[in-house]
Amino acid sequence: MDNQLLQDAQAQVTDLLVNKLNKSISFHTLQHTQEVVAAADKIAQSQQLTEEDRLALLIAAWFHDTGYTSGKSKDHETVSVQLAEQFMSTHHCTPEFTIKVIGCINATRMPQHPHNLIEEIICDADLFHLGTSDFKEKSRLLRQEIREFGEEELSKKQWRQNNITFLQSHHYFTTYAKTNLQPVKEKHLAELKEKIEEEMKPGKKNKDGKDPKEKKDKDPAATAAAEAKAKKDKASQTERGINTVFRIMAQNQNNLSGMADSKANILISVNSIILSIVVSSLYTKLKDNPNLTIPLGVLVAVCVTAIVFSILATRPNVNHGKFTEDDVRNKRTNLLFFGNFFRMGLHEYDWAMQEMLADKEYLYSSIVKDNYFLGVVLAKKYRYLRIAYNIFMYGLIVAILAFAFAFALPSEGY
Repeated sequence: MDNQLLQDAQAQVTDLLVNKLNKSISFHTLQHTQEVVAAADKIAQSQQLTEEDRLALLIAAWFHDTGYTSGKSKDHETVSVQLAEQFMSTHHCTPEFTIKVIGCINATRMPQHPHNLIEEIICDADLFHLGTSDFKEKSRLLRQEIREFGEEELSKKQWRQNNITFLQSHHYFTTYAKTNLQPVKEKHLAELKEKIEEEMKPGKKNKDGKDPKEKKDKDPAATAAAEAKAKKDKASQTERGINTVFRIMAQNQNNLSGMADSKANILISVNSIILSIVVSSLYTKLKDNPNLTIPLGVLVAVCVTAIVFSILATRPNVNHGKFTEDDVRNKRTNLLFFGNFFRMGLHEYDWAMQEMLADKEYLYSSIVKDNYFLGVVLAKKYRYLRIAYNIFMYGLIVAILAFAFAFALPSEGY
């Protein structure tokens, strides 16, 4: 049973991190989770743990970073706890076991504050790489993630100083980590401090006895190279900014489209229920009270009209699905919209995409067109949706007033 629970946790977390994790996340990936699980198991073998504690530790290790699938790094542990709770509820785990798992996940929050042995183990496992030869590579991946996912640009000097501050404040909890990881971590810290000190030396000289800054100022080639590098960095930052704008616009468009479809579905469902009640219940009472004819007619007309406009809001519109070589060469077709290529062969589409990707102007133009036409479609959706809601709101008021008037009249006076 324990092995099956662990296998199910591994399968669920693997699916989450492979299919739902943002592609700009480069450190908190499935590989990191697998390494934390392996490290937790390795440290646990040096301790005297019960089977239940070991299982809770490993389940927590699998789930501790699943909160990154929410698209946010801040307070991701809260989402991780929610996902772990859902998993354990589905597998009918005891409350005591669930509390242990949740405690382990929460213990990995920064700064770490473990309260028992298994929480200390997962804390050390989560930062296991600080005391290994993988530190430099993991640090590079984490900086890349902060830049691309967290959208925070840190210079090498800033990043190095941040690492020094973190390593100085961090300490391992378990005997295994203090013995095997702490010495290596101290070595990494010393190397970082040494680099900072080298950069801080004001009179550092080259082998020829000259100040490298002075040489750089007097060397036109070095100056030109520095200027070219600065321009390249600025262009790279500008391109990242453009990519961020396009990504945010696409996300907003998709969210608004989903909201429109959801609102239309609600309106269709509500009006369908009202129509079914009218047909099954109120229609049979027309013989007893003919005064209900007009109110029922109004109500039916309102519901049917609202449903029609709701369907118009969600009805898809597909283009002819073809493009020509001339369209691609003259940049007249948008290859990012499926309606423009779904009838083309793979070979033609592959060629067209290669042409577009090789031309930055064409690529950006296609993204702009895609966003524009998505906005046009959204405007159409919301226009129909507003009409549908207005018809439903005002029509329902008229229908209620008509019913009140009909019930106030004597049936023989119709």
